[in-house]
Order: sequence, then structure tokens, then C-alpha cells
Amino acid sequence: MQFGFGMGPDTSWMREELTQFGVEELKTTDDVDRAMKEYKGTMLLVVNSVCGCAAGNARPGLGIALESAETKPDHMVTVFAGQDKEATAHARAYFSEYPPSSPSFAYFVDGEIKALIPRHRIEGRTKEQVANDLVMVFDAFSGKKEEEEKTTE
Repeated sequence: MQFGFGMGPDTSWMREELTQFGVEELKTTDDVDRAMKEYKGTMLLVVNSVCGCAAGNARPGLGIALESAETKPDHMVTVFAGQDKEATAHARAYFSEYPPSSPSFAYFVDGEIKALIPRHRIEGRTKEQVANDLVMVFDAFSGKKEEEEKTTE
């Protein structure tokens, strides 16, 4: 890890591993509220972390999922556990029925939590397995199946 003078580890590269995919950083509680209120449709919220399973499995797994998925979230946002503490705690309040977990992926449809991939589904697994879980969630809540059923009736 890189350490700045009196600042702790440099996490900019960990953030960039998500923002390069178009994931928007939510650094304040106001950012979190804005996203939760304004972003309609599907939204993936990534709880980023400095841990090894975030670096080895979560962030690369998201990249693989986005490359391979036919259906992608309408919006993708992230909070950084341990770094943007208030924003992370505030984001977690939107899915408080689940215990805090980082890294993790929370999937929302019109502001309602539909799925959570917690740390225990990331740690000790491969980035490809994480990607498969994400694609499964994207497909399950895309609304595509409902549209196809309506057109075949």
C-alpha cells in the first residue's frame, strides 16, 4: 500500500477500479439520499473496501459481469467502507434488514432493496463466481422477463 504523509493508505486506485466502469462515488449522506430518491429503475450499490477480497474478487468480478451481462443496472453507485464512513452508514440504512458487510453489492429496483451479495459470497470465491452472481441478479430483476411474458400473451 502507498502511504501519504500522515494520511494513511492511498485508496484512489481502489476507487478508480470502480469508477472506470462508470460507477458513481457517493461520498456524503446527501449524495446517498440524492441517488436513492432520483435514480429510478435498477441500481447497483457497491460497498467498496480496502480488503483483499474486494481487490481480488469484488471489483474485478463487477468488471467481468459488466462485460458479459446482456442486462446491466440503469445506475451504479458506490460508497467506500472505512473511508467515507458517514455515507456508508447512511447507505446501509437503506437496507438495514441485512447486517453490515463489506465488500458487498446491494441491488435496488425503484429504491427498494431486491438482492444483496454479502462478503461471505465474495470472500474465498473467484472473481468469475462473483461475476456470475452479479449477472444472475441483473437478469432476475431486469424486468425483461415480465416484458417478454406480456408480448407472448
